[in-house]
Amino acid sequence: MAAARAGRALRAAGGSCCRRCSSSSSGGGAGPGFRPPPHSRHDWIGPPDRLSNLRPVIFHVPRDESALERRLREARQDAQAWNQRFWAQQNAAFQQEKEEFIYSRLKAKGLAVRDETGQKATLNAEEMADFYKDFLSKNFRKHMHYNRDWYKRNFTITFLMGQVALVRALRWLRWKKKSVGN
Repeated sequence: MAAARAGRALRAAGGSCCRRCSSSSSGGGAGPGFRPPPHSRHDWIGPPDRLSNLRPVIFHVPRDESALERRLREARQDAQAWNQRFWAQQNAAFQQEKEEFIYSRLKAKGLAVRDETGQKATLNAEEMADFYKDFLSKNFRKHMHYNRDWYKRNFTITFLMGQVALVRALRWLRWKKKSVGN
């Protein structure tokens, strides 16, 4: 919800909710040298990472951030970093195994990796379905553990978000009661 408000505010101001920035280390994502402008009060979402295909987030750090809010932000940052690592590794393994599968099937058929025009030879959908099925079966446990850990992390984040929202609501009610009393 806050990200949507941030995007609307940026577009209304003539900006974009996705700042493109260059970085050799992250493949075009929000690189280490990139920082939102100091006046920004929102999280910034970058373009998809070329390895993980996930959009990195640069989290806003308020000057008056409480210990609880810091725990929430750090939990979100840890979850993002963990998720980026998992999908970068998973996608790399997928691409590598896919190339090996295609090469072995083409070799078994007596075909070259490239045809006479220089284009990569491909397999039909049925043949690729064998690869996808095998890859998913082989990685079933890994995905099951990923899902379990993802839910744990998201539950923790959701619980912390509830605590932060409660603290903010109580703070607002105290302020409202104080201002009405004056």
